[in-house]
Amino acid sequence: MSAGRLPMLDRRTLLIGGLATITAAPAAARGRAEIWTFDNLKRIGGLAVRCEGGPRVIRSPLGRAIEFDGVDDVLFLDAHPLAGASRFTFEALFRPDGGAFEQRWFHLESGGAGTDPTAKTGSRMLFEIRVEGAEWYLDTFILGPGYRQPLIVPEKRFPVGRWHHVAQSYDGTVYRAFVDGALQAQAALRFTPQGPGRASIGMRMNKVSPFRGAVRQAAFTKGEALSPDAFRLPIPR
Repeated sequence: MSAGRLPMLDRRTLLIGGLATITAAPAAARGRAEIWTFDNLKRIGGLAVRCEGGPRVIRSPLGRAIEFDGVDDVLFLDAHPLAGASRFTFEALFRPDGGAFEQRWFHLESGGAGTDPTAKTGSRMLFEIRVEGAEWYLDTFILGPGYRQPLIVPEKRFPVGRWHHVAQSYDGTVYRAFVDGALQAQAALRFTPQGPGRASIGMRMNKVSPFRGAVRQAAFTKGEALSPDAFRLPIPR
């Protein structure tokens, strides 16, 4: 059955196994990567930063990072680094520090300043977490014309207060989510590239679900779904 005929999965459906092979991208499409390092509050990835609240630069074992208070700290950048990509890998190094149950901490959105991020239609990619006491689990989400897909596994939990690597990827057929290089969930997806737009870090773009913790780096690879041994960012050990 082709990917286009597979049923869309609802918000909590998981598809583990049976789709394990990552399809290789054409050689000509490989190698296009952009890395953002969150080591200052003025420019990230060559882009001007707009801050709200009081995010602050801290020192960490991985280098300088930006810490968010889980109340009103947020960064806005005028770019969607994966716009136009038909295959991609989106990685981040972050440290969740507990707090509220639902935290939407990295949001890529197509469209300009007039985009309504609360709408049920549009195009966006998100990293989210759910916090239960001293543990968290990953929730990735992707939305666009004809597709709407979360990947979430409440049983796969990790300790707060530590640095972790998270990733989501699409290889032309399958959408996947990873924590520290380990596959969390995957689903067949009929994806179409997203358009230019903007990003928020620290909460969702409409200023809900703030994040408590820190972000060190993000990496955006166009044209290829990387395997964990080829991720651009290091996996903390």
